[in-house]
Amino acid sequence: MEMEKRYRITITGRVQGVYYRASTQRQAQSLNLSGWVRNKADGSVEAEAQGPEPQLLALLKWCEKGPEFARVDAVTHAEISLQEEDGFVIKRSVT
Repeated sequence: MEMEKRYRITITGRVQGVYYRASTQRQAQSLNLSGWVRNKADGSVEAEAQGPEPQLLALLKWCEKGPEFARVDAVTHAEISLQEEDGFVIKRSVT
């Protein structure tokens, strides 16, 4: 079994109000990743995703484009500690 990793991902641009969170959730679920996604008060989207590195890299690549009406300016990520969780959820926005 491949070692799991966890990434904290920040996406900036026109990424709120364009179904970015729901699309990210669908994409992560299709890649069998666990974690969450939420809007931040500064207009960015933040996510944490956990799973095998090839699937995480596929999610990062998808995040660079996002859903149809998004305009992504930048995607940054950092590896963080693994967490116990099931599924990939949309969290309440940070205000």
